[in-house]
Amino acid sequence: MSKYTSKYLEDKLKEKLDATYVQVTDESDGCGGKFSAIIVSKAFEGKALLQKHRLVNTTLAEELKEIHAFSQKSYTPAEWEKVQQQ
Repeated sequence: MSKYTSKYLEDKLKEKLDATYVQVTDESDGCGGKFSAIIVSKAFEGKALLQKHRLVNTTLAEELKEIHAFSQKSYTPAEWEKVQQQ
């Protein structure tokens, strides 16, 4: 069982990436080993998808040593606005 929670991951991503919106969902039935995340941050501006994912993975490097599955959708504020309109 992982010691990390959705709230812990949300708080860290908000702080370290200056994210305007973060939603982390524990998809592991409570064991804390599988998470999905939506992250909106200006830090992603001008970056390709792989660069965005690497930035998030670097931010959560210690946590990802214990989390066995982590999926993410990383958006700039402008990209997120378009997604919200769909």
